[in-house]
Amino acid sequence: QVQLVESGGGLVQAGGSLRLSCAASGRPFNTYAMGWFRQTPGKVREFVATFKWSDGTAYYADLVKGRFTISRDNAKNTVYLQMNSLKPEDTGVYYCAGRRSVYGGENAASYDYWGQGTQVTVSS
Repeated sequence: QVQLVESGGGLVQAGGSLRLSCAASGRPFNTYAMGWFRQTPGKVREFVATFKWSDGTAYYADLVKGRFTISRDNAKNTVYLQMNSLKPEDTGVYYCAGRRSVYGGENAASYDYWGQGTQVTVSS
């Protein structure tokens, strides 16, 4: 079993930045892929970013491409989401997720583990 704990959310003005962290435990970190998703009330959980564990290639949703960066620190068992140039439409609960695969993909249903989420609010 894997436990994921997100942190770093908060309230920020439009144009500002936040860095989310997701600390993982319970299974060797280099044995599963990680991704970030977000959700707002009344909407389905949407893909934000992931990367392929085998070669580190990152994949982003079009809405965040060029503004968000996903990275991981295997020594710290932590994955990060650096969010720059934030917009009010980026507001939501952000979740990190793990999948028993070298690549997470964009489908939330494919992931095996989920954190509890962290709230990000961007004011205009």
